[in-house]
Amino acid sequence: MNVPFVDLKAQYKQIKDEVTAALTKVMENTAFVLGDAVKSFEAAFATHHGAKHCVAVSSGTAALHAALLALGVGPDDEVIVPANTFIATAEAVSHCGARPVFVDASETDYCIDPEKIEPTITARTKAIVPVHLYGQPAEMEPILAVADSHGVAVLEDCAQAHDAAYKGTKVGTFGRAGAFSFYPGKNLGAYGEGGAVVTNDDDLAERVRMLRDHGSAKKYYHDFVGYNYRMSGFQGAVLGVKMNYLVQWTDQRRSAAATYRQVLADLPLVLPPDKDHVRHVYHLFVVRVEHRDAVMAALKDKGVASGIHYPIPLHLTGAYSALGCGEGALPVSERLGGNIVSLPMYPELSDEMIEYVASSLKEALV
Repeated sequence: MNVPFVDLKAQYKQIKDEVTAALTKVMENTAFVLGDAVKSFEAAFATHHGAKHCVAVSSGTAALHAALLALGVGPDDEVIVPANTFIATAEAVSHCGARPVFVDASETDYCIDPEKIEPTITARTKAIVPVHLYGQPAEMEPILAVADSHGVAVLEDCAQAHDAAYKGTKVGTFGRAGAFSFYPGKNLGAYGEGGAVVTNDDDLAERVRMLRDHGSAKKYYHDFVGYNYRMSGFQGAVLGVKMNYLVQWTDQRRSAAATYRQVLADLPLVLPPDKDHVRHVYHLFVVRVEHRDAVMAALKDKGVASGIHYPIPLHLTGAYSALGCGEGALPVSERLGGNIVSLPMYPELSDEMIEYVASSLKEALV
């Protein structure tokens, strides 16, 4: 049996006719940039996540960048980010001319460790960007408490956490704003790049709308230098169709994760953290193993795809070597980078496939 890491074709087959109709409508209306399809999706996504505004943009990185700019982040500022995340979180800070300040991960959920944030705050700190990593919400209450006590803004990186919740509230509105990605492999994925900023702040939403459209609220009237971060009509149409399935697909992911937990329970590995007060949406199902390279090679021989998210914590990447945060500085993130493995995870994953992954993993670990 072959078990792919993700199977976008299986999802496409379910909604092919709806997507074709939605794309045809965009072509017939020639609404190729923004337009009604994007507006409709923005309204649906905002409502689903309990936000007043959703501003659709061209990518998740653009969402982070525009949100940080709207928060006033600029040169000489510092923004606190986790070291254990995809580079886009830190890149968005760099694109503002600011300096990312890396904080170690928590052993309990692999997200940013709230207890390690406050010692990194300085007079230059402008924002904190917690990442809801792998679909697991970060511990927002202590993060917000630290931010509030120092007058620092919070921007949630929700790129992997569509439909996730912390203590019954959807992620994205705990801070001043939340940034989402709709990269094709995400829980809610476009057929290309896409992103969005959600917020309850009217002024911030308007600022992001202008930033995405060359600093303009009215065509050809530019109040400041902005960007071409507009979402295409095609992506809005696809996402509009997929919004109707997000809850169902999330439930299927959570069901697959529960099955994984049952069949992997007795194996010599560490299962993903499972916290009662959050709704984990399992963008990724990440386990920790010894001798990872050998395990992944054995899985590959059995036809089981796997991945590493992420092998190198950001403070050790070449892109940020100039910051001088060397090896040993953030030990939890470094340990995670050395023993985490992402197993196949998507809504269409069958129990038979999960059991095959488990038996293949058992052979690899013995």
